[in-house]
Amino acid sequence: MKTVIIKYNAGNVQSVMYALDRIGAAYEWTDDPETILAADKVIFPGVGEASTAMAYLREHQLDQLIPTLRQPVLGTCVGMQLMCRYSEENDTTCMGIFDVDVLRFPRVSGFKVPQTGWNDIYELNNPLCAGLNEHDYVYYNHGYYAPLCAQTAAKTNYILEYSAMLQKDNFFAAQFHSEISGNVGQRIFENFLKL
Repeated sequence: MKTVIIKYNAGNVQSVMYALDRIGAAYEWTDDPETILAADKVIFPGVGEASTAMAYLREHQLDQLIPTLRQPVLGTCVGMQLMCRYSEENDTTCMGIFDVDVLRFPRVSGFKVPQTGWNDIYELNNPLCAGLNEHDYVYYNHGYYAPLCAQTAAKTNYILEYSAMLQKDNFFAAQFHSEISGNVGQRIFENFLKL
């Protein structure tokens, strides 16, 4: 099985590589369209700022390629947000795979933004969560969120209830960092690679 990690202007790729190493999965890090198209599984990670990341994707025509992929695709954190329609972060038009806009957390007394740390996920409604328990904990670090929508595949609550995971057809996404979410994150990767 050939797994590809999409190379673009976003950080945290090394953590994804370490996570795949831990479960013995072979992978390639690339922005080459033909290599991506030929992969059995595609991981679209992300740490960074939406408009800069989208600019790189457009420059390399990856913004046109990614929505056409037919194999299983997993986006994480900013990767998930870029798979949405639009982000309030620097007024960024995204790829529109998921029919939802990414919004900035409202300012509420007693809550820090960005949300940084462990939080639970619940109402798990996708195959990547097979073997997980309701209210298992995962690691977050983000100041923007995807509201609940028809494609919500798991939920969490910080300031308000929002989409912890999204799914549409072969596209899966997690707002949290699966790659640094311990055994829960490892199970998500294992389930993804079994699709």
